[in-house]
Amino acid sequence: MKYGNLVIEKKEFVVLKRLMNLSGYYKDDTLRKSVRKLASELETAIILDATDMHDDVIRFNTLVTIVSESGWHKKFKLVLPTDSDIKNNKISILTPMGAAVMGYSEGDSVLWEFPSGEQKLTIEKVEQENEHINLNMVL
Repeated sequence: MKYGNLVIEKKEFVVLKRLMNLSGYYKDDTLRKSVRKLASELETAIILDATDMHDDVIRFNTLVTIVSESGWHKKFKLVLPTDSDIKNNKISILTPMGAAVMGYSEGDSVLWEFPSGEQKLTIEKVEQENEHINLNMVL
């Protein structure tokens, strides 16, 4: 990991913790495992103010390009569950893919459990849209 641990913006950390508290209620085993793994990684995350966030760190509304060790590429936008739209490549934080990349940075590699089994993903590109979430709607 480029920064040693996940890097999370302070207000987004609060949102993530609230979403993680619901993880026991998820029926899908893979999703539940992904959310639990993210929750455990949040325990040691580096929490920063919005003005101190690194541009290459994945956060809400970030465009992410990943490549798997088997060679497939995927570009998507990481969003809140309410904004999820698979057809338009908007992936919820509450999916195995979304939980896998949150807080990681460009160039990092991630081992994560997916329905098809464990895969190594490399974060090829991170693009910030500076379209921050409306925390009043979430909290």
